[in-house]
Amino acid sequence: MGQPEMTASPPRTVLITGAAGGIGRATVLHFAAQGWRVFGVDRIQFGKGFPASGLFIKQDIAKPEDIQVIFKQVKRATKSLDALVNNAAVGLGKKLVDTSLEEWEALMAVNLRAPFLCTKAAYPLLKAAGGAVVNVASVHAVATSAEVAAYAASKGALLALTRAMAIEFAPDGVRANAILPGAVDTKMLRGGVKRSTFGSASVEDRLDALAARTVIGRIGTPDEIARGIYFLADNEQSSFMTGQPLVVDGGATTRLSTE
Repeated sequence: MGQPEMTASPPRTVLITGAAGGIGRATVLHFAAQGWRVFGVDRIQFGKGFPASGLFIKQDIAKPEDIQVIFKQVKRATKSLDALVNNAAVGLGKKLVDTSLEEWEALMAVNLRAPFLCTKAAYPLLKAAGGAVVNVASVHAVATSAEVAAYAASKGALLALTRAMAIEFAPDGVRANAILPGAVDTKMLRGGVKRSTFGSASVEDRLDALAARTVIGRIGTPDEIARGIYFLADNEQSSFMTGQPLVVDGGATTRLSTE
């Protein structure tokens, strides 16, 4: 008698918001390289290089109605999700007293409301797979600086939301963790260092100043954050972690300001 045929397991699935940005793009490519089927979401086009086995959806998660469209498409394509990566975010380099209500609410719509709505919509799919939520927060959730009040508030709230998710989702076998990147070489960071707290130095000089404040002595790369996200999403590597912040900042938050 011949040997019974072995059927290949279907690829694991992940939905990544903010897929066209620096960290998002690196995360898409890293998951695809590990054999996952990737669903990517962004309000701008990804361009060339999105994994052929995946699905890119151009929608704006700042709009609740667009989130409904996203998950209608995802649910037509898969019955489960092994991971949801709430990565999309916007920044705002303004003093608190100069921040308008409209600017505050626009930032919160992307950085906090969208992860809430995306996780709600994804939950049946995550439950079906015993999957994981990875919220991309920031070191600004635990230590911040001037002129980023709205951004810091959104990331602090996202970290608190992650803990609440972990507690509520555990009975269904769904984990939730947050990654807290420090200074990473992205378009958002380069735009952020232009705020007045950095003085009149060039962008490169400002980036060098940020690098000098880390223990490692440099700023991070999007791929380094993508690897941390993958670790938290992968049930084999981080199976006993939930509700936790993973700080990936080159040691910036470990050094006393008085040193």
